[in-house]
Amino acid sequence: MNLEDYRNRIDALDQEILVRLNERAQCAKAIGDIKKHAESPYYVPEREKAILEKLAALNAGPLDNAAVIAIWREIISAIRALEKPISVGFLGPRDTFSHMAALQVFGASADYHPLASFADIFQEVERKRLDYGIVPVESSMGGSVSDTLDRFIRTNVKIINEVMLHITQNLLSNSPMSEIKRVYSKDNALLQCRNWLRANLPNAELIETSSTAEAARRASKEPGTGAIASRLAADTYQLELLAERIEDAAHNFTRFLVIGHQQVRPTGDDKTALMIAVKDEPGALYGLLTPFSEGGISLTRIESRPSQQRAWEYVFFIDILGHVEEPKVAAVLELVAKHATSLKVLGSFPRAELPV
Repeated sequence: MNLEDYRNRIDALDQEILVRLNERAQCAKAIGDIKKHAESPYYVPEREKAILEKLAALNAGPLDNAAVIAIWREIISAIRALEKPISVGFLGPRDTFSHMAALQVFGASADYHPLASFADIFQEVERKRLDYGIVPVESSMGGSVSDTLDRFIRTNVKIINEVMLHITQNLLSNSPMSEIKRVYSKDNALLQCRNWLRANLPNAELIETSSTAEAARRASKEPGTGAIASRLAADTYQLELLAERIEDAAHNFTRFLVIGHQQVRPTGDDKTALMIAVKDEPGALYGLLTPFSEGGISLTRIESRPSQQRAWEYVFFIDILGHVEEPKVAAVLELVAKHATSLKVLGSFPRAELPV
């Protein structure tokens, strides 16, 4: 076949894909009508995980699995919006890494609300003014986000999903690098890139901003200025990407949690998040952890935080592999509860994998 033949074939395939997508949309709208009467959630993370895993297993290339998953996330997002627009709160402003994490979960067709604080996100979801929220809980470089953990002590929202975001920093500007005299960014982004900045822009003035998105906005207005920010901010503020992945540590990931109200069903590859208060007695922590070991349940994370109820009283945040509906997990939690003054299941949800 010649070039024109291939182009005609592509045109025919595009028409067929469009017909099939609209057929899929019609099915989804019918499902949406059923959900409306049954008061079922429109975003079902366990179902989406199953769809994406099945597609990855069926994929024969040449598209790689990451590309297939990215395409289908947007298909799912656009079609889900036909059922019901999903409202999502994240720590603003737009074009930050929190916004990127939200897009990775819900796609471009969700209704996004940038909020000023973690407290606002939890409050809007708890009062059901927003369907979902997304909050950072820990990073591979900086550890836990205490503000997020503390909100779980005072809220009844559930964790329904998680996402791992690879944090990469980029130098954005509409000026050549040789003309950059100032670099804007958030304090931690400047810190993450200090060796690169020292080597490549040793004479530039480093100026802290409230967010990487604000840095990009300023750089778009001022000649001779650069910003360290995301690729998303480059697109929004029409800045050139002068240098990519300039962070000093290549393996910088942040884990985000999706909060909502629904109970997520098991997928076979899940995590369960727990908040546990222990009795103030010798061996209490040992007694708390022993049932996990004896029951063959893996702990992926444990951290203590002040209970905010009484001085020097603490609660433990523990993540385990498995789902609370699995008999093995349920049996272990029953034993754990005997060694605790309180045990709260924050949620069971699909386990996220580190992005490639």
